[in-house]
Formats: sequence, structure tokens, C-alpha cells
Amino acid sequence: MRVLMIGGTRFVGRHITQAALAAGHEVTLVHRGRSGADLFPEATHLHADRNEDLSVLAGGRWDATIDVNAYRPGQVTALAQALQGNGGHYIYISTVSVYEPPPHPEYSEDSPLRTLPAGEVPDVVDNQTYGPLKVLCEQAALEHFGPSTLIIRPTYVIGPHDHTGRFTYWVQRIARGGGVLAPGHPDRAIQLIDARDQAAFIMASVAAGRAGTFHTVGPSMPFSRMLEQIAETVAPAGTELTWVDPQFLLDAGQDGDSLPLWYAGDEDDARTNTASPAAALNAGLVLRPLADSIIDVGRAEPVTQFISPEEESRLLAQWAAKPAS
Repeated sequence: MRVLMIGGTRFVGRHITQAALAAGHEVTLVHRGRSGADLFPEATHLHADRNEDLSVLAGGRWDATIDVNAYRPGQVTALAQALQGNGGHYIYISTVSVYEPPPHPEYSEDSPLRTLPAGEVPDVVDNQTYGPLKVLCEQAALEHFGPSTLIIRPTYVIGPHDHTGRFTYWVQRIARGGGVLAPGHPDRAIQLIDARDQAAFIMASVAAGRAGTFHTVGPSMPFSRMLEQIAETVAPAGTELTWVDPQFLLDAGQDGDSLPLWYAGDEDDARTNTASPAAALNAGLVLRPLADSIIDVGRAEPVTQFISPEEESRLLAQWAAKPAS
């Protein structure tokens, strides 16, 4: 099968590319050549910026197109115009951030979606527009590529080569041991999927010609259970999780950018991490044990973009010295 990857050299796309090549498919990668340009020499590499010029696709024909990095509907439209009907089965990688706060756990793929206010579609992708813009991308995909479109909605993706470092931070921090600053609320939901499991599901779906929308998610768990399972897997003796009050951390200038995967504010946001995986599991999604992902992630290069050890120690000392209320 001839597979066209839009992206395909960075984290999520990289694992999909690996799965496609492992399955014996003929893969063409369209990317800017800025990251992973030396990966996958057995694939065809076409260098292009999808926001400027996709003429490199002219004259090509593929059985499937996997789109990893469309964040605005105009990008999907431009791709469809460049392919001129020659892209085959279209697979769009979306997100569970498309949903309004779910009314209950284990919500399904037909849960209500977020919308943008009437008016011009914003060009800026930020925390407020990311989900609604992905909804518009999904709608553009169905409009241009038809009902055979496959839409993949993951939650937090983890695994090797994760440039975000969000999950990797917790593995590496807990593996260092000692007193670990654990940001409350410990009971709020978190949901993970290993990029390799998602990639395997996508390629099996491509081979099956599968259409529809699927949550690629692992089981929902409390944030505390995630940290505890990491500790059970990699923590040295004497490691202690110290749960620190959210408001104390917010007052100290900490948030989800410094302590990743932490939902400090509205609980509605955390409820997004309770998506049902039933449809994908029934369609063949196989999930590896979280411990396996933890071990593999632990081999990554050190993550340095989050809270520093010095700042963590300072906050833990301040928290310990805080008078009991």
C-alpha cells in the first residue's frame, strides 16, 4: 500500500511512520526537513511547508493519507486541493480536546463538541482555540474526503521520542528519588496512550479501510495513581510523594506549564480524561502495560523545560514550614 504521511518525523507521526514501514508499506513523507530529516531513508521525503506550497504532491497517487499536523481547517482544505482526489483513504489525527466538558465519565465519541463564536475563524492556536479548531478540521476532513474518513481522537500521548516531555518529566523526576512535589488535586483524572499502540491501531485501521471516529485512549485513572505507578516502577528506596495544595502552588506561580499533566483549575477540564476506549478496543486497539511505557520513557534524554530541582526543593521547604490551618 502507498501511504502518504503529512508530517511523520516527529513523535506521534514518527511512530506511525515506523509502523507503516514495518508493515511493508511504501511511505512518502511530506515535511519541512527541520526535524527528523535523517530518519527513514527507505521512505520518500518531499520537503514542503503545508502552509505555503504543496505542489510537491502534484502527480502523485496514494492509497492512504495520514494527516498528523493539521491544526486549522484551511490546512485540511489546502491538502485536499493539492491532492485532487489522489490521496485515497484519509486519516486525521485529532484530539479529545474537541469535546465540551463531558457530562459523565466513559463518554463516547458522539459527546457534544466545542464550538467557536460566530465570525472569522481565528488563525492563532492556543488553549482556548485548539479544541474548537480541531473540530473544524474534522468537519473539513469529512467535507473534502468524504464518509470514508477515519478520525483519531487521542488523549495524552506518551512514549519514546516525546518532544513535549510531559510524561517523561514525571518518570525522570521520580526516578531521581527523594521528596517529590506532587501537585494536588490527586483524584483528578488522567488518561494516557502509548504512541506505539496508537500507531499500530491506525495502521491496522488503514489496512482494514476503517472509517469513523475512535478514542485512542488508555484507561482513565486518578493523577495520584499515575504517579504511584511510576514510583512502583522506577523509584529508588526512600522516595516520597508530597502532595501540595493547588492554591499554594498557584500563588507561587506554578501551573501546568511547570508541573506537566496537572489540572490546577476547573475540574471540567480534567473530565476530558475520562473518554471511553470501548469503540477502539472493539476495533482492535491493544494497550501495553503502563509500566512498559514508563521503562522505555526513562531512557530518554533529560527533560529540563519544567520546574527546576532548586525551585522544587524551595517550594517543598516552604510547604513543610507552612503553619497548619
